Amino acid sequence: MESANLAPGLLLAMPQLQDPNFSRAVVLMIEHSTQGSFGLVINHPSPIKASELLDSLEMRWGGEDSAVVWAGGPVSPSTGWVLHEPIGIAPVGQGTISITSSILLSTSPDRLRAIATEPPRDIRLLLGYSGWGAGQLEAEMSRGAWLHASADPELVFRTPPDEIWEVALQSLGINPASLFASRGVN
Repeated sequence: MESANLAPGLLLAMPQLQDPNFSRAVVLMIEHSTQGSFGLVINHPSPIKASELLDSLEMRWGGEDSAVVWAGGPVSPSTGWVLHEPIGIAPVGQGTISITSSILLSTSPDRLRAIATEPPRDIRLLLGYSGWGAGQLEAEMSRGAWLHASADPELVFRTPPDEIWEVALQSLGINPASLFASRGVN
């Protein structure tokens, strides 16, 4: 796979990846270049309620009471990110970038405040991110630690978190039950 094609896309952690932060992880790749890579784990919910997080930031959460914050990765766990569908209040630019035509990433507190008041149907609040230094991700992929799939908004936003990994593998024609851990990759 050409490295330029990794972002946008999904990385699927293989069983031999020994890092517990990435057990059955599906990472939405935001950026990939020769300098390094950046992505957000989309299938690891945290125990933190969205309303609790926003209360602590003196913001109001207008979404579902059951909404949680997601663990985007082990790097900078207090850094916040908002993945969401396109909405009128958050045009691209001004703290929002387009990952795909139907997946946006907002990064500024002002955007969070505006989006959280009336959140769209497709939204994920995340803390932390996943990062790789120059050449690190390519090395892990060459050892079989990750597979690559398309960034599908159905998987990102609407598939139950405990099913995302399996559904993403099946989209590649892989039966998850056929996978087994080989020698570990750190």
